[in-house]
Order: sequence, then C-alpha cells, then structure tokens
Amino acid sequence: MTQYKQDNTTFRILSAFTILMVVAGHCGYHIMTVGELYPYYSFHVPLFVFISGYFYKASEEEAPLQYVKKKLRRLLLPYFIWNVVYGLLAWAMRTAGFAMGEGISLRTLFIEPFLHGYQFIYNYAAWFVPALFVIEMMNLCARIVLRKVIRLVWKLWEMLSGGRKDIRRGGLSKEKEDFITEWVMLIGSLLVGIAVVWLAIGGHVWGNYKAPGRILFLFPSFQMGQFYLKRLEKHDTMKTLPYFAILFGLQVILNVGFNGLAFSSVWCTGFANGPVMPYVTIVSGIAFWLRVSKMLAPVFGESPAVQYLGRNTYAVMMHHVMAFMLVKTLLAVVAARSGWCADFDFAQFYTNIDYFYFVRGAEQFGMVYLAAGVVLPLMLQYALDYAKERLAGLRKV
Repeated sequence: MTQYKQDNTTFRILSAFTILMVVAGHCGYHIMTVGELYPYYSFHVPLFVFISGYFYKASEEEAPLQYVKKKLRRLLLPYFIWNVVYGLLAWAMRTAGFAMGEGISLRTLFIEPFLHGYQFIYNYAAWFVPALFVIEMMNLCARIVLRKVIRLVWKLWEMLSGGRKDIRRGGLSKEKEDFITEWVMLIGSLLVGIAVVWLAIGGHVWGNYKAPGRILFLFPSFQMGQFYLKRLEKHDTMKTLPYFAILFGLQVILNVGFNGLAFSSVWCTGFANGPVMPYVTIVSGIAFWLRVSKMLAPVFGESPAVQYLGRNTYAVMMHHVMAFMLVKTLLAVVAARSGWCADFDFAQFYTNIDYFYFVRGAEQFGMVYLAAGVVLPLMLQYALDYAKERLAGLRKV
C-alpha cells in the first residue's frame, strides 16, 4: 500500500469516527467519550476542520477560481438544495402541529445558513457546511496573499542587505516559502482564535457576531491539518504505549484540574477555562483519535462499510437529525396506540428538537438513535447515487 493510500485510509477511518461522535453527541449518547475522558464537545467539530485542512493542496492556489467552483459544487450547491427540501418539510410539519422551524423566505434560504444554520431545525447539524466553505475560502485567500507578501518582503530584504552572501544565499526557494507560510498561518490563526475565545468569555461574541466568531475560532484547526501534513506527520513515529500514556496522563489532568472541557463551536460559548485551553483539548482529542485511526487502518481500512461512511459524512451530517425524528415519531405512534412508552412526552416531541425518549430511561437505547442517525442517511445517499447512475446510463442509451 502506498503512503498516500495509507494516509487516505487512516483519514477515512478518522472521518468515520468523527461523524459517529457528532451523531452520538446530538442524541446524548456517550459511547465514544472513552469513559468521559474525551468529551465530544471538547474537540469533535474542530477535528472535522482539521481533516479538511489535511487534504488541502497548495496547488489549488495556482487555479483559485477552479477551487472555488469545486467547493461551490461539492459543498454549497447540495446544501442549498437540501435547505429548500427541509424548508418545505418544516412547513408541512408545522401544519401537522409541530412548532419548530422558520418559514421559507430568501433570508432563511440564503442568508441564515451563514448566520446560524438553524433556520429549519431538522437539518440544523448542517450549519457546519457553510461555515466550512467560508473557512476554505479564507484559507485560500490568506495563503495567496501571504505568499505574495513573503516574496515581496524577501526581495526587499535582499535589496537592503546589499551583497551580503549570508543573506542572499540560495534566494527564496519553494521549501523556504512553504516553511514560512505554514508557521505564519498556524501561529497567526491561533492568535486570532485565542482572541475570539477571550472575547467570547467576556460576552462580546453575541448575535450576528457569532457567525464570524465560529469561523475565526475554527480556522486554526484547518491550519493544524496542513501543518500536520507538511511538518509533523513524518515525525509522528512515537511508539504506541508511551504515546497513549502521555495523552491519557494529560487528559486526566485536564479533566480533574479544570472546570469542564466541553464548549460549543457553533455558538462560541462554554469556554470555562480561559482562551488557550480549548486549543489544548482540540490538539489532545485530535492526537488521540488520529493514532487510533492509524492503528485500525491495516485492520479495517479496506472495509467497504468504513470506507462508505468515511466518504459520505456529508450525508450523515445533513440528515441524521431527521433520522432521529423518524425514531421519535415511531415511538410516539407506539405510545399513542398501546400501553408501551407511557411516559413519552408529546409536548416536548412537538416543540423541542433536542427531546429524546429513552425506553425505560436506559441510556443504551441511544444505540438505536445512533444507528438510525448513521444508517438511514447512508441508505438515502445510496439510493440517490443509484438513481444518478441509472439516469446517466439512460442518457448514454
């Protein structure tokens, strides 16, 4: 297996783990927190951004318009199509007595997705898609501008240095430019992210400020993905036992010594331990699950199910909340027509998307929600892919 295929397999598994954590977190099921050592909300959304950053290619800067078109086609176009679908669905469900979701308008279709993404509720988890698009566009523009600045500063420095050979030796090579770029992008974005957290703790990131707040908070995670690829991956060779010993020791200290590690990436709230600690937990969570994924790559890397999940996290992100609703609707029907699930709260069911009914209060019932949140969106995606293939075949005929 080539190094590229190995990396690809590792990150497919990592993507699969991350979407499982997102789905489990949204239904309050703590199966993947490693005994609450790694709370989902201390790193899992930034982990998705990290993965996206890892796969960014510097060659995209040579044809930026093509990159923008590609991201519009892969990220925003399907998002807005599904946003219309969920807008219509929210309208239909309101006529059936549900009190969730806003009405369809130009604002809810095209503006609020970039402000908060909760406009139609049943697809609220997809807030991440427009945010990721903005992050990727920011990264592209920042890198293009930064490289131009580096070249300009280097030329000025050479001019000011006169003929000194120790300054001019070798000029600005591609390797030097990349080295400077990665360090500046990482450190600069971290400083901005830390400032955003500091402002959020002070109560200054509110209302419409939350949209740029979440973007700037998550932006360093994208740079971490590139920095890991370019600078750290070749050094990631520590043996498994000391690696996990260090990580677990750090995580125990963090859990015991601080006031809760979870925070909200979407709302930029919940930062209980100062402006730096969120990035410490992000790095710790990424380091843990990245090594787990590497270890499992030779065992599960060729699994069709794992590969399919890792390739279709978009579908799961978009539809798993609706899949939860289908499970709750089934439980509501059972509660209404039989003596089972007698304590089902219909008022909450009709008004609160975050209401989850666990049969007999058993947390293990969360596995039903988790399975539905993953399997049903994948089934929908498979059906859509099959339909596209059939249509393409008919066109050829």
